[in-house]
Amino acid sequence: MQEIEWKISDDPIPYEKALAAMEARVAAIRDGTARELVWLLEHPPLYTAGTSANIADLKEPNRFPVHNAGRGGQYTYHGPGQRIAYVMLDLKKRNADIRAYVQDLEDWVIDVLSQYQIKGEKRCERVGVWVDRGFREDKIAAIGVRVRRWVSFHGISINVDPDLSHYEGIVPCGIAEHGVTSLVDLGIPVSMPEFDMELKAAFKRVFLKDGALGSLSS
Repeated sequence: MQEIEWKISDDPIPYEKALAAMEARVAAIRDGTARELVWLLEHPPLYTAGTSANIADLKEPNRFPVHNAGRGGQYTYHGPGQRIAYVMLDLKKRNADIRAYVQDLEDWVIDVLSQYQIKGEKRCERVGVWVDRGFREDKIAAIGVRVRRWVSFHGISINVDPDLSHYEGIVPCGIAEHGVTSLVDLGIPVSMPEFDMELKAAFKRVFLKDGALGSLSS
């Protein structure tokens, strides 16, 4: 079976450079000249606007650079201490169901969090992964995808140990009544290399459970 490449970037990747790289890779996957790819990285501090972004939710437009992402969703923050996973898969080889794919992304995050005894939860009316802290619900992972001719790109961002105050410049995902959290904020210190190992293991459990997606290679 075709292997899915697994790439990890150690240095922060500028957002525009990441977008260009994804665009090129998606075209190559679509043309059959490149393998599917899961790319793990971090970005320097920035805000991204999805296709449903409301300008009123950008509270501090001069705080960080703002990029139009072209993915679904609204405003979100990316920065150091946050693990980004850009997932480029040919969904046409599977069941070509975008909703099911987004749910698999959520399940992937929930599986990883469970390894740290964190209960991640889905919400029918809110995409992403949430943690019920009793006094409020906080978002720990955002999901935004785009699909071009059935090849996916963009993906997930999980808060490992970012500066959570950087979210103050936006209304994250347009939801003002809930907060944001991270593994460290929840009292779980973890290194990024360790977290990446858990991501890869959980990806196999969620996406490769029936062998339909092939295998992974580093």
